[in-house]
Amino acid sequence: MKTLFVIMQKIIMPVLLLSTALVFAQKAETPDQNYNLGSKINEMTLTVGGVLVVATNDGLVGIKPMESQPVFTFNNFGKLKPEETDFIPGSPYVIVSQGAGSKLAGIAKTKRAVIDYVRGRVIFNSEDDNWNQVYTCNVILPQNKLIISGIQKVGDKFEKMTPKVAVYDLSSSTLDYSFFLDKPGRVGMSKDFSVTGTPLLLKEFLIIPTAQGLIAKSHDGTELWTTKIKNVSKMIADASENEIYGFEAVNAGKNTRIHKMDKNGKALWDDDRKIKGVISKFEILPQGLAVVSNKSSGGDTSVFATKDESEIAFLSAASGEDLWEKAPKTKGYVQHFYIMEDGILFGIQSGGINKISFDGKPLFKKPLKTGENIITMAESPQGLIYITSEDANIVNLKTGEEVWNKPLKYKSSASVVSTFDNESNRYLIATDDTVFTIDAASGKVSELSDIKLGEKESPNTMAIKNGNIFIGSSQNMMLLDKDGKEIYHSYHKSPGKSGFMKVVGGVVAAASLVATVSTAAAAGMNNNGISTNNLRNYNDYGKEAKRASDMFASISDASFKMMSERFKASSATENAQFVLTNLDSGVGLVKVNKDTGKIDKEILLKDKKPEYKVDEYGGYLFYKASDDTIYTYNLNK
Repeated sequence: MKTLFVIMQKIIMPVLLLSTALVFAQKAETPDQNYNLGSKINEMTLTVGGVLVVATNDGLVGIKPMESQPVFTFNNFGKLKPEETDFIPGSPYVIVSQGAGSKLAGIAKTKRAVIDYVRGRVIFNSEDDNWNQVYTCNVILPQNKLIISGIQKVGDKFEKMTPKVAVYDLSSSTLDYSFFLDKPGRVGMSKDFSVTGTPLLLKEFLIIPTAQGLIAKSHDGTELWTTKIKNVSKMIADASENEIYGFEAVNAGKNTRIHKMDKNGKALWDDDRKIKGVISKFEILPQGLAVVSNKSSGGDTSVFATKDESEIAFLSAASGEDLWEKAPKTKGYVQHFYIMEDGILFGIQSGGINKISFDGKPLFKKPLKTGENIITMAESPQGLIYITSEDANIVNLKTGEEVWNKPLKYKSSASVVSTFDNESNRYLIATDDTVFTIDAASGKVSELSDIKLGEKESPNTMAIKNGNIFIGSSQNMMLLDKDGKEIYHSYHKSPGKSGFMKVVGGVVAAASLVATVSTAAAAGMNNNGISTNNLRNYNDYGKEAKRASDMFASISDASFKMMSERFKASSATENAQFVLTNLDSGVGLVKVNKDTGKIDKEILLKDKKPEYKVDEYGGYLFYKASDDTIYTYNLNK
C-alpha cells in the first residue's frame, strides 16, 4: 500500500503542479471592453494621455480603456489621411486638417479642428466659426492658447475677404479676441498677408509673421508696429519680453537669418546675422546667445557640397557678432548640448565630447574621444558618465580627465543599457552579450556575466530589483543575482518576422514614453520649443516621470491635470513585462512577472499578424479584433 501511495503521489503531484501553474497563468480571452466603431479601422495612435485615437473611414474615434463608450467621435470631416492629423507633443490635443490653406481668398476651402482627446471635446471647428480658409493653426503652450489665421466669412463683403487672426482659450473653448491683418476694403493693389510662421504670443500683444513682414497688434486689433522682415518661421522673446529674435529660412531653407528687435519693432542689430544651416538649438544666456545649426549637403557628393555637420556659435546679444575667435570643430552632428555653470558641454553623434567656456576657451585639456552614437550623457556623483555604442567612461566635468583608468570598450552593440547598483556602489552596463561591472570608488572594470538572448536580441532594459539585476528585451527577460549568476531566463519566441515587427510598433515602452513627454513638455515651456536644455542625473527614470507630471500640473487645465495624475502613478511595467508570442492556441500577449520570470496572464489574440497597441505605462492592451472593432484588456489585473 505504501508503495502504491508513493506511485500515486508521483503521478498526482505533477498534475496538481501543472493545474496550479495553469490557474496562476490567468487566461483572459474575453475583453474588458468591446468597441464596435461601425466603420473600417485604418490607423491606431496611442497618445501620451493613454487614449487610443483611431482613424476610420468615417473620421476619428477616441478610446479610453476604462470607459465602455468612446470618449469622442469626430466624423465632421469624414475619412482622414494620416498626414491630416497632428498630435501636439506633450499635450492632450490633436489638430485635424483638410485642404491646404490658400494665399488667395476664395480659391479652396480649408478645414481645421482641434480635439482634446483626454476629455473628448472638440475645442475648435473652423466650420462652426465660419472660417472658410485657415492658413495656420498653432497651439501655444504653456499659455494654452490656439492661434488661427485665415479668412473668416463673417461681417460685410470686405471683411469676408480680409485675412484675420483669432486667439482662442483652449481650456474654456472660447474666443479671446480677433482682428484683421489688413484694413477691410482698403483701396489699392492687393497684398499678400498670409501668415508664414508661428505667431509670438506676448503678455501685452501678438506678433504675426506675414509675407508682408512682421505685424504687432494689441488684443483689440490696434496696430502697434510693422517691419519689412518677411518669411519669418519662428520667433522667441527673452524673459522680460523686451527683446525678440526672429528666424528666417533662406537659400531654399538650407541657411538661416536671425533678426533682433525690441518690443517696439526697432532693429537692435545693425544687420541680421546669417547662420549656415538650420538652427536646432538657440539659448538666450546672460553671457550671450548659444546657437547650434545643422548643415546638410542633401546627399550631394560634389566637392563643393556643404559638409554634413553642426556648427556651434556664441553670439553677442547686443550686436550679433561672434564672441568666440574660433568656433569648436564638430566633424559631425551635435547629439547632446547642455548649458553648464561654467560653459557649454556638447557630444557629437559620430563620437567625441568637449566643453567650451562662455568666452570661447576649451575647458577640457583636450577633446574627449568616444565611440559613435552617445546613448547617455548624464551627471553622476563621480562625474559625467557617457555610454556609447562602443565604449563608456566617467570624466571629470571640470577638466575632461578620465575617472576610470581607461574607457570600457566592447563590441559595437545595437543597444547598450545600464543602471547603478547603490547597495554595491557600482555601475552595471549590458551589451549584446556581456554584463560589465564598474566599481564606483576605484573605477575597476570586470566582466560580471555572459548573456545570450533569444533571437540574438540586444537588451533594452536594465534595473536593480530587490538586490538582483533585471535585463529585458522584446522577447527576453533575465534576472541575475548580485554575483552575475542566472536566477532565470524567460524567453518567448516572437510569432514570425511580421509578428515581431508588430511588437516593435505595438508596444510604447514606459521609459521612452516618459522621456519623450518630459522633453516635449520642456520644449513647450520655452517659446514654442526652439530649444530645451537639461543634463539629467544618471538613473533618474522616476524623477523624469515626476518632472513630466509637474509640467502638466503647471498648466491650469483639467486635461493636463489628468495627464499629470497619469505620470504620478507607478508604471504598469514596474513589476511585469508584456510580450507578444505564440501560445498553445495561437498568437497572444503574455504578462511576465519580472521577479519570477513566470507568466501571470495570457491573452489569446487569435490572429497570426495582430494589430495592437500596448500602453506599458498605464497597463492596457488595445487590440484590433476585426476591421471595425477594438478590444481592450486591463493588464493590471
